[in-house]
Amino acid sequence: MPAGMKPLEKFLKKQTTALTRAGGFGGVGDKAGGGTAASRRRASLSRVVPFFRETSPESGHAREVFSPDSEDPPSWPSAAGTGLASVPCSANGSCSGSGSGSGSGSGSGSGGGDVRSPSLSSDEQSSEASLITEPSSGGGGGGGGGTPLHPDTPDSLTLAVLDAVAGRRFGHCAETLLDDFMLTHPIFLTADRLQQVLLQQFTLESEGRDGESEAAMSAAERKQAVLNMAFRYLDTYRELLQEEGERSNSFPKELYMCAVQELTRYPELVEDILKLQRWTEILHCPSDEEKESRKKQVRPLFRHFRRIDACLQPREAFRGSDEIFCRVYTPDHSYVTIRSRLSCRVGEILALVKEKLQYSEDQPVLPGNLILVAVTSAGEKAVFRPSDEAVFTTLGVNTHLFACEPSELDSLLPLPEEIHWTPGDSKLHDMSAEEVANQLVVFDWELFSCVHEVEFICYVFHGEQSRWRPLNLELVLQRCSEVQHWVATEILQCQSLPKRIQLLRKFIKIAALCKQQQDLLSFLAVVLGLDNPAVSRLRLTWEGLPGKFRKQFQQFESIADPSRNHKSYRDLITSLRPPLIPFTPLLLKDLTFLHESCKTFHGELVNFEKMHKVAEMVRTIRRYRSSQLAIDTETSPSHLQTKAYVRQLQVIDNQNLLFDMSCKLEPKDT
Repeated sequence: MPAGMKPLEKFLKKQTTALTRAGGFGGVGDKAGGGTAASRRRASLSRVVPFFRETSPESGHAREVFSPDSEDPPSWPSAAGTGLASVPCSANGSCSGSGSGSGSGSGSGSGGGDVRSPSLSSDEQSSEASLITEPSSGGGGGGGGGTPLHPDTPDSLTLAVLDAVAGRRFGHCAETLLDDFMLTHPIFLTADRLQQVLLQQFTLESEGRDGESEAAMSAAERKQAVLNMAFRYLDTYRELLQEEGERSNSFPKELYMCAVQELTRYPELVEDILKLQRWTEILHCPSDEEKESRKKQVRPLFRHFRRIDACLQPREAFRGSDEIFCRVYTPDHSYVTIRSRLSCRVGEILALVKEKLQYSEDQPVLPGNLILVAVTSAGEKAVFRPSDEAVFTTLGVNTHLFACEPSELDSLLPLPEEIHWTPGDSKLHDMSAEEVANQLVVFDWELFSCVHEVEFICYVFHGEQSRWRPLNLELVLQRCSEVQHWVATEILQCQSLPKRIQLLRKFIKIAALCKQQQDLLSFLAVVLGLDNPAVSRLRLTWEGLPGKFRKQFQQFESIADPSRNHKSYRDLITSLRPPLIPFTPLLLKDLTFLHESCKTFHGELVNFEKMHKVAEMVRTIRRYRSSQLAIDTETSPSHLQTKAYVRQLQVIDNQNLLFDMSCKLEPKDT
């Protein structure tokens, strides 16, 4: 392993390298094709830990559960290996019984082989594999035990879960099976197909006649199970379905019409039919209060357009239909402010920009064929395709959108304020560490609470093909990167050595308070910010730090230590009770490792054991938010000033510039 290269950094660096080769963010391929939104989305995770060395990461040999070229079906462990009872095959031929062992990479037992993380060196592989075999070890999952469903086709899995909901099989774990299926079905089964199967099963006639009570009861049970499964689907995806409007409302409407027609034959369904009617109203007609709130809001993203009144409001979840303000720059660094939907296509953004430029007095020539480019503070460029959607949330901390003609691409430069800096005293000197930490925790909780649990799955498994964009999750990752760079920026802008030492003490105290309040996102972001090479090399500054604070920071570094698969961090988070805010990049790393360490499909068969492991991770996130964080509502002037400061951090994210600032403060020969 290269000196100083940490496993998490290696993992993320490897992802970035692969994306760059594929035309992702910041490479030569970006100029030609721009890469994909999925690439930029994965690259945004890489930017969360920005302190990469230039050396290429070493990696252990990745081993697959089974070869994609193999014609033999995967040999997942049998029920005997998992302690689960074997269940007979269902009538439709799908064996939904014995537990499938470690299709997601346990490495224990028959046929699957061990699964090695591509992000770790050979001496760390065994501890990384424990993430899958021991889901209770902190970042990965809760229950353990596996699932009683064999690998099967998506439709057959749907029917098996329907049987479980009806109480005909898997009685002891029916609820877990249903939750597993609902959380993960977008990975292997489209929502349209799921709705179609449920409608078919509801209208399916029994083989018997109405006079045969046993057959009639079977039909009633099936219809009841379909309705219960539909209710769980609607409840899980409620906010996302509301976003889609009529497209998603057609399913409950059609199911409701079918149920009404069956009411005379099955009067016991009356309560469920009334409930289904309420669901059609909820999805078709949001509450008046919600509609009025959405109508009035034109919300700025918290980095690309600044409004003090907006930043002081409680954070709400972004939806694709939300309208936002955003600045789009031209090559001469003038800009136009556009009002656009968050999910808007690049082609629509360019049309808005072109319209604004046509009426601009400063534009002597009408714009020609425009392209949209993201330019980072380091000068890296990524060209978007006209078909790309929801690009706003994929931008880095100080990345800005430029509209230009293709011939002007090479002339694009970062904004002057991104490449020049002005020394000065920090506003942080006048704020207490307690107030700053409280505001960090409150804002992090607001952002984390806005993330729909399905966004974690969409981010890792689907990318740009996802039906629902992980907009709010991308903003959490952006915030994590922002806090890291904020720490380095504040320290390196301070010219006075005594004041720098005071800032160092204050940041360590802020980290301690965030940890105390169980905000591990800001806690680790501050620690990683202090570990930035541009800060850690300030020998005179660190030597002036009292021993008590140095010892405390060493303890914090040990928690951030990635050795043994981040054991210190996982031990800490396992010991905490909700509510808590986890270090989100590590959650995504765990999900990515689970996704890449084993196959989702072999032919047409779905590895449902892998789906169970994914759902366990999502349930862990659900537990973190199972109780509400007590939020301070003080409104004193100093409180509001601190709140505005924390929510609009001014940062430098150009590592070369930060290092130059560091060398000016303490030259290399001192």
